[in-house]
Amino acid sequence: MQPQSMRFLIVTLEPTLNYLSCADAAGGHRMAYWEWGESLARHVIVCVHGLSRQGRDFDALAQALLARAPHALRIVCPDVAGRGRSDWLEDPMGYQVPSYAQDMLALLAQLHRHAPIGSLDWVGTSMGGLIGMVVCATPQLPLPAPVRRLVLNDVGPAIEWQALRRIGTYLGNTGAFDTVQQAADAMWAISTTFGPHTPEQWLALSRPMVKPLREGGFTLHYDPAIAIPFRTVTEESAAQGQQALWQLYDNIRAETLLMRGAHSDLLSRETALAMTQRGPKARLVEFEGVGHAPTLVADGQVEAVALFLLGSEDEKPLRGTS
Repeated sequence: MQPQSMRFLIVTLEPTLNYLSCADAAGGHRMAYWEWGESLARHVIVCVHGLSRQGRDFDALAQALLARAPHALRIVCPDVAGRGRSDWLEDPMGYQVPSYAQDMLALLAQLHRHAPIGSLDWVGTSMGGLIGMVVCATPQLPLPAPVRRLVLNDVGPAIEWQALRRIGTYLGNTGAFDTVQQAADAMWAISTTFGPHTPEQWLALSRPMVKPLREGGFTLHYDPAIAIPFRTVTEESAAQGQQALWQLYDNIRAETLLMRGAHSDLLSRETALAMTQRGPKARLVEFEGVGHAPTLVADGQVEAVALFLLGSEDEKPLRGTS
């Protein structure tokens, strides 16, 4: 039998790719998910990406958590419908948070059937955090276990309109590129708010973000139609939705860590501070030199998540560095 340190070293090399069937009005779709660690582990950490991203965004975080954990972990990183290896939806209006939350319930049920979930944590970046809020706070959902600890990465109940306008300028433009490096350079041009990355780090984040075209070259991984429901949001409807999101936030019972890029244009510092005073009274950690959103690659960002998810109950990170 391998010593514990060797066992964790082996399972961090590459994730396994799995699929599940999810229901929708058009007859269903397949959702892909990447699984790290030990498939029978009772402690499950679900990591859900942002609007135009995919599950391999969490590679660095998953490897770090597995290397540090004192017990077995199962880390599951789905490609939300329309992204990565998941199916594209026939009805683009299905590309909205309530539908995604239903898919996540189906995922948790499948994971629980395979091996009972004893402890459940959630890491959500931007859109993935909104999905997490729905899963954590909606009464009487058929969860296999309540969410114990929740990480909201640069998102909250109040989303700044100027950030939505900025995202709308590029969402849906999947492009065509001769090389992966060319695609990585194009993505960096619209992603500098993610903060400093080495060329190697950015290329590693970018490789899963593209797929080959039949005629040669590459394009971004996601269905351009994810932009259709996004473009129906108005400043007025976004403001109206905040009340419902605050109600969700106030219902959260999970211990919550709020991560924020100190220069985020999506999550204001005013909103972040309010989140420390109501609902689950989140612990706030901010990262200088970063906007929307921390990629959970830099050492300080990874350390904050690892300390929160794997540390003792009384460890409360208050500040961060990228």
